[in-house]
Amino acid sequence: MPSLGITDLWSYVLGTVFIVLLPGPNSLFVLATAAQRGIASGYRAACGVFLGDTVLMLLTAIGIASLLRTEPMFFIALKYLGAAYLCWLGATMLRSAWRSMRSSPQVGEDMQQHKPAAQPMRKAFLLSISNPKAILFFVSFFIQFVDPGYAYPGLSFLVLGLILQLISGIYLSLLIFSGARLARWFRQRKRLATGALSGVGAMFVGFGVKLATATLS
Repeated sequence: MPSLGITDLWSYVLGTVFIVLLPGPNSLFVLATAAQRGIASGYRAACGVFLGDTVLMLLTAIGIASLLRTEPMFFIALKYLGAAYLCWLGATMLRSAWRSMRSSPQVGEDMQQHKPAAQPMRKAFLLSISNPKAILFFVSFFIQFVDPGYAYPGLSFLVLGLILQLISGIYLSLLIFSGARLARWFRQRKRLATGALSGVGAMFVGFGVKLATATLS
């Protein structure tokens, strides 16, 4: 797509596929939401991820990554806020798993009570924007495929972002339908489901600790 200021498009597509396939907080949250609450809630969570990624890409385009590098305290504040949120989500999942082990209802019933329908989208959005290093990733990855001599680099970033969102949408849809199938299977296997939820919760806590110790270098 040289007319849009994009170089080596297929290398970008291949790299994006591999990056999207890497397990991370966003995809795990969407999978867990679909498994616990069904396909509709899974797509609400996916919409939160899309919205959060869009915000990060817009911030990238207007130069927030440079601000993070020139103002270390800004990065530190975002880093610890994001780490705290990830740990809180993980602790919530661990607490739900513990309650499920001690209660008699089928797995997932206690987690579905008293939770508004819009909550998965809000949580996924906050999760998506809680990592300031994602902005730096967008800069370092996108910039490799933008022609520096192109007159409208914003358009190049837009096209690259749309391609990333399309690939991400396909992958998250696979996770959502997999999660719904897993939910039906797990409902008859309470201990296994509780163990899986505990594992996901522990991974979120791990993501939070990793973010808290992250540096810009």
